[in-house]
Amino acid sequence: MATFIISMSWTDQAIRAIEKPHERAQYGRQLAKKFGVEYKELYLTTGDSDLIAIVNASSAEDVAKFVLSLASRGNVRTRTCQAWPEAEYLPLVSELR
Repeated sequence: MATFIISMSWTDQAIRAIEKPHERAQYGRQLAKKFGVEYKELYLTTGDSDLIAIVNASSAEDVAKFVLSLASRGNVRTRTCQAWPEAEYLPLVSELR
């Protein structure tokens, strides 16, 4: 399983209905499962993003389907990147020599 970091920014539509955080988080987790994506952590953040989700998935394609489906509801805009833990990236970088 690969790890991905999804940064989300709320849209104006989402801010108008901000009082439903539990429903939204639950919906996001259920939608993720539909695409084979597992939430590991979800954080409220400050700065450029409003939320950060750490997820695991078998493929980037599964994550792409998930974030496209999530964003299609109009409540968030997403940015996604793959993340490698130290145990995986150190051997990867050592192969550069």
